[in-house]
Amino acid sequence: MQTGSAAPMPIPGHIDPVPVPRALPMRSDGRIDLLGLSKGDLRMALETAQLEPKQAKLRAKQLWHWMYNRGVTDFALMTDISKQLRPWLEQRFVISRPEVVTAQVSSDGTRKWLLRSDDGQDYEAVFIPDADRGTLCVSSQVGCTLNCRFCHTGTMRLVRNLTQAEIVGQVMLARDALGEWPSQPEGRMLTNIVMMGMGEPLYNFDNVRDALRIVMDGDGLALSKRRITLSTSGVVPMMARAGEEIGVNLAVSLHAVTKEIRDEIVPLNRKYGIEQLLQACADYPGANNARRITFEYVMLKDKNDSDADARELVRLIKQYKLPAKVNLIPFNPWPGAPYDTSTPERVKAFSNIVFEAGISAPVRTPRGRDIDAACGQLKTSAERKSRADLDRLAEEKQAALG
Repeated sequence: MQTGSAAPMPIPGHIDPVPVPRALPMRSDGRIDLLGLSKGDLRMALETAQLEPKQAKLRAKQLWHWMYNRGVTDFALMTDISKQLRPWLEQRFVISRPEVVTAQVSSDGTRKWLLRSDDGQDYEAVFIPDADRGTLCVSSQVGCTLNCRFCHTGTMRLVRNLTQAEIVGQVMLARDALGEWPSQPEGRMLTNIVMMGMGEPLYNFDNVRDALRIVMDGDGLALSKRRITLSTSGVVPMMARAGEEIGVNLAVSLHAVTKEIRDEIVPLNRKYGIEQLLQACADYPGANNARRITFEYVMLKDKNDSDADARELVRLIKQYKLPAKVNLIPFNPWPGAPYDTSTPERVKAFSNIVFEAGISAPVRTPRGRDIDAACGQLKTSAERKSRADLDRLAEEKQAALG
């Protein structure tokens, strides 16, 4: 028989959870930034400011439309919100955009923005126009967690993760610059997003996931998940979650087909080896011939560009039965880089071997090189590091990764 001190048996049945307001970041002027809030947090922000719940639900829906469908940042322009409520909103809230430090346009039409956060941290976003699409390359971190040796961004220390608002803000800024409001699927220049800017997206998983959910929401920006690609250097434990919780296309920075070479140029391989990585690709939710996994492969002269490397790449893709294509990327040099660019003839020969095996292997045309906007060139500071400095930083990052 139980004693009287035993805990009471819980009453079965449905229990409505009591919503707990999330602590929302407040700006120095005392207002809360609505950019990047989920629909639930947007409604909760209004309720926390003492708007009646039913009213908050309606106004949150209206605000969402104005912010993400029409790109409006001024409450005074929101015509279906009462004139009495607009000043109330203005006093308590703001809809921000990232601060633009510099905006550059390449000779090939590529645009690069150097952006600055409220705490003075710099990061970059790049828009790449093509005949049939326009792709925005979005950053996920200030600096980078990793130390891929061919990548200029990888020579930076990680400062911090970008917030949900800072990730969404890059998309909003690009839409502003391209004049693409109100939001509509037809005729837009910004058609695709790649999480391939500064940082490793899967080391900032929650913010990247929640930001992309806003970008994909059909009531606002409405970019299909089929038009969004997340690139990882191989953070194996997070790949399945990315497929299940975000569901976008997957790109993997492979860059080598042997342990020895990949350990050198993508040191994360020492923690998650090629076999683990390729198995995670094979298990990636939703991957099929219609939604192939993209392998990014930077061509480094006399390092990873031989015929034998190409044949091993084919063997691995077939061994793991991967629905895949390979993007061959000519190396974009930067001061102090330890590698050279493969010759066009060598890149072509490598591509032909992969193509002849029935696997698509296009060569990516470098874009925005003249403004340091090409793959691996994003870097917010012009400081030069010695080879010893680069090696020391790489060792520190590797030790932190374990």
